[in-house]
Amino acid sequence: MNREKRTEIFRRLRAANPHPTTELDYSTPFELLIAVILSAQATDKGVNRATARLFPVANTPEAILALRVDGLIDYIKTIGLFNSKAKNIIQTCRVIIDKHGGEVPSNRSALEALPGVGRKTANVILNTAFGQPTLAVDTHIYRVANRTRLARGKTPLAVEKGLTRLIPAEFLHDAHHWLILHGRYTCKARRPECERCIIADLCEYPGKTTAAPAALPLTDPDD
Repeated sequence: MNREKRTEIFRRLRAANPHPTTELDYSTPFELLIAVILSAQATDKGVNRATARLFPVANTPEAILALRVDGLIDYIKTIGLFNSKAKNIIQTCRVIIDKHGGEVPSNRSALEALPGVGRKTANVILNTAFGQPTLAVDTHIYRVANRTRLARGKTPLAVEKGLTRLIPAEFLHDAHHWLILHGRYTCKARRPECERCIIADLCEYPGKTTAAPAALPLTDPDD
C-alpha cells in the first residue's frame, strides 16, 4: 500500500470521527490504568459495568489498596481472570504509592514495570492519558492492519512498528482509536462489513466481498 492510500484512509477515518477516544469509562489516568488492566480478554462494556461499582468506592491507589485482594474481587468478579487481575492491581497500587508518589507514571519503562502492565497497556495509557502518539496493537488493530495491508506483520510488535513508521505523522496520535473502532464495528473478525466500509475502495484485502471472507493467513494475538 502506498503513502497516498494510507493518507486518504486516515483522512476519511478522521472526517467520520474527528475526536476518537476509548470506550472505557474513566476520569483520571489512574482510573484508565485500572480499566485497561481489567480489559484484557474482556469487553469494554463488561469492564465499565464493574468500574461503575468500583470507582465510586475506590478510585485511587490508596483506596484500592485498602480493599485488599478479596475486597477488590467483590467488584470485579464478573470479569474474566479476576483473581490474577485483582492481585496485579493491588501490587500495582503498592508500586505507584511507593515509587511514584501515588501518580501513574508517564514513561514506558515505569509503566511496563507495573504488575499486570505490558507493552499494549502501556501504549494505551501513554496515548489516551498522556497524549503520546503510541499504538496499542490489540486483536482489532492487528487484524485491520494485516487485512487492509496498512502494515503487515506476524506479531503485534511488528505491526506496531510498521504502523508507527508508515502512518503520516498528522494522524499518528488518533490512529490507535480509529483502527480499534474500525475493527470493532466494521472490519469484524468473522465477516468484515465491506459493503458499508468508508475505506473499502482503498483497502487491499483480497477477500473483500459481501460474502463471508476466507480465514486470515495470520492468527490474531490474544488480548
